[in-house]
Amino acid sequence: MSDSNLRRFQILINGEWRDPASGQWITSINPATEQAWCEIPNCQQDDVDAAVEAAHAALDGPWSQMPAVDRGRVLTRLAEALPDNAARLAELEVSDAGKNMTESTNFMKFCAGFFKFYGEMADKFSGSTFTTPFPGIQAYTHRVPVGVVAAVIPWNNPLWLLSMKLGPALAGGNTCVIKPSEICATPIIEIVRLMHEVADIPPGVVNIVTGEGEPCGRVLTSHPKVSKVAFTGGPATARHIVANTANNLAETTLELGGKSPVLVFEDADMDNAVQNVIAGVFAGSSGQSCVAGSRALVQRSIYDEFLGRLVEAAEALKVGDPRSPDSQMGPLATLAQVERCESAVATAVEAGALLKTGGRRPPGLDTGYYFEPTILAIPDQSLEIAHTELFGPVVVVLPFDDEEEAIRLANDTEFGLAAGFFTTNLGRAMRLTKAVRAGIQWINTYRLGAPMAPIGGFGESGKSREGGIEAINEYTKPITVWINTNV
Repeated sequence: MSDSNLRRFQILINGEWRDPASGQWITSINPATEQAWCEIPNCQQDDVDAAVEAAHAALDGPWSQMPAVDRGRVLTRLAEALPDNAARLAELEVSDAGKNMTESTNFMKFCAGFFKFYGEMADKFSGSTFTTPFPGIQAYTHRVPVGVVAAVIPWNNPLWLLSMKLGPALAGGNTCVIKPSEICATPIIEIVRLMHEVADIPPGVVNIVTGEGEPCGRVLTSHPKVSKVAFTGGPATARHIVANTANNLAETTLELGGKSPVLVFEDADMDNAVQNVIAGVFAGSSGQSCVAGSRALVQRSIYDEFLGRLVEAAEALKVGDPRSPDSQMGPLATLAQVERCESAVATAVEAGALLKTGGRRPPGLDTGYYFEPTILAIPDQSLEIAHTELFGPVVVVLPFDDEEEAIRLANDTEFGLAAGFFTTNLGRAMRLTKAVRAGIQWINTYRLGAPMAPIGGFGESGKSREGGIEAINEYTKPITVWINTNV
């Protein structure tokens, strides 16, 4: 059912903005008001096929003949345009997903940094030469685009996660079909519009379709002309994508979730540790972050003091309208997220957890998908909540006695994305970086990142890496050339 009074966004296929062929639309709900505010196309197979065909044709068009430095300028021009357009893009993230306006606006600088980094990398990655065992025979490699890339983007940090895929994909000479989450598609639609306004990009190089996982996501990720799928999201959806790629043998980059441990030792700077645990799981995204430090492991000798100060800091956070300058936490993105957190907390309390603060809708906020910053003290990691990624503002806190136990608890997870270590013992910190199985690690800080730093994890947290120079290799393939110099 469509409401013609709502603002409508379109999809982009082969340089043309259009309505969905099916005439079907999805209504987007503002999480802060629970009111419908816009509609996006609910794409079916015809739209997806057209987008992939356009991207496939563009591979052999002007894009393939464009010098690498000019491909890079497409990205750098977008990066240069982002600061002046940060407010309107952030407004869309807030309306669609309830993100905190201050964090969303600041994140535009972060996104611009990624686009600039890969724009400058476009003419700097290369192959290699190597010595052969044959007299008079020389050989070398050069790298070529993988092909059509399907970029599947989640709703929690959509523009940043897009920049980590679109940046190296275009720098490597690929073409793309973007599918954002139907929960938060509008900022991605508009940044693609901005790219075409400010950069000389041929039609079909970047296309965008919107819709649900079935059929839009399935058709895209299984399409025979898609050569690579870059996905950020949950392990369950990732398994569907991997199954879909059995049809096209597409390569995959999977950046998934986590249940990341934060280890706080008795010699840590406690003020710094408390501040970073709060920021790592509550601030900005209301816990809806794949690297959220949702397991706080605290040495027993300081456990009571740390827990008390953590509760005090959590209760001091301002929860409310994400557009308000003094709000530190906005709503969750969907009602389903709120209900999931409520259920998980209630189950944990029944199993023996102590609810120290939170666990409910904040008083006075009767409208919107709000949930209080929540802290649970748990006796051990046998509770289900210690292993489940809730994607909400919930942290579990449990004690450990020594370094060996801390490492064991940290690694007692199917995930392996991020970890934080708070200690002033340099030797311990270095030992932990090798002993804890997590792809991103912070010492005496949390949630820092930069374009040149690889991002990715182990196990249920995915495979391959995004970010850094390494990402270029994920979006290109080497070709080996043999030359007979004897003739």
